[in-house]
Amino acid sequence: MELDEIKQLMDLLKDTDVTELQVERDGAKIKIKREKFISSWEIPATAKHVTAPEVKEIKEEAPETRLLTVSSPIVGIFYRSPSPEAPSFVDAGSTVKKGQVLCIIEAMKLMNEIESDVDGTISKILVENGQPVEYGEPLFLIEPT
Repeated sequence: MELDEIKQLMDLLKDTDVTELQVERDGAKIKIKREKFISSWEIPATAKHVTAPEVKEIKEEAPETRLLTVSSPIVGIFYRSPSPEAPSFVDAGSTVKKGQVLCIIEAMKLMNEIESDVDGTISKILVENGQPVEYGEPLFLIEPT
């Protein structure tokens, strides 16, 4: 690959939400990685682990109850389970630990695991399985323990 081709690929990525691109041509491989929305990427063999970029406090009807919102760190398709026949990662009322996988968001054929930032109980799931989600869209309400 020529340097001009690489620069063109980098320029194409500037105006998109794509954060990683891998191209293989004539036996040469190039991988361009740009960290735009997320402070760190961890890429295991089967999936990416993405930590939600923000947790917001929301006060529900009862003033003593403080719920935390887990928002989508990327644009993609929301999945509650790793495959159609597998059980959901979590359901409303499920107890979760910090770092536990809550869902998967598919973006450009990459499966991104969204993990809990806190220990707590899933109060409400705000998105339906298979639904498209936007960056920053609320996915779960968690009551911290």
